Amino acid sequence: MNYILVCDDERDIRSALKIYLSGEGYGVYEAENGEEALRMLEEHENEIKLVLLDIMMPVMDGISAMSYMREKYNIPIILLTAKSENTDKVLGLNVGADDYITKPFNALELLARVRSHLRRYTMLGGEKSVAGPDVLNMCGIELNTKTREVKVLGEPIALTGTEYEILRLFMEHPGEVLSTKEIYRQVWKSNPIGEENTIAVHIRHLREKIEINPAEPRYLKVVWGQGYKLDAREDRK
Repeated sequence: MNYILVCDDERDIRSALKIYLSGEGYGVYEAENGEEALRMLEEHENEIKLVLLDIMMPVMDGISAMSYMREKYNIPIILLTAKSENTDKVLGLNVGADDYITKPFNALELLARVRSHLRRYTMLGGEKSVAGPDVLNMCGIELNTKTREVKVLGEPIALTGTEYEILRLFMEHPGEVLSTKEIYRQVWKSNPIGEENTIAVHIRHLREKIEINPAEPRYLKVVWGQGYKLDAREDRK
């Protein structure tokens, strides 16, 4: 059974999420603040496969808790945010969140996103690559689709599940311009509705890990008005 850690200071929200998730067959652990969530994750790290994390909480807020989580864990983290917390959404994505859901949330949308992130996290490269090999090499980047390990110039780097899937998508389509909508459809497995900002933040975070100078990217480039591409021509320079 996959267990999900639900962290929110509002009991009614935790109860509602537990009902939705339990109904889909997931086990649920609950926490009411960031500190409790960290303890819960430490105690049950082999069981918990995804975290639903509120931003505004007493004792320790969600952003602070997530920064600690990302030092040790790469499991998917979905933020639960209020509509007024746009700045915090961007900050959360920069710190390492995989996604966010705005309150009041739609149960069907929430469950769809949970399934999508769990599927990507547990697949461990199980999807057949169009290119065939288990290891993709390009631009000094080595991506192993079986072990999900990524190296840049021979040095291993830590990616979140979402960053890994975005990078893999680009490496399987070198030189091809991918729109933000197409990236969202391929990675999140759902139709995008105003998610351009989410993609931009993940791209920026990914550049910080694979580019020598993220401010002047050589490989992961924007094509204004169209989307992004991994410029395979740079691999030959």
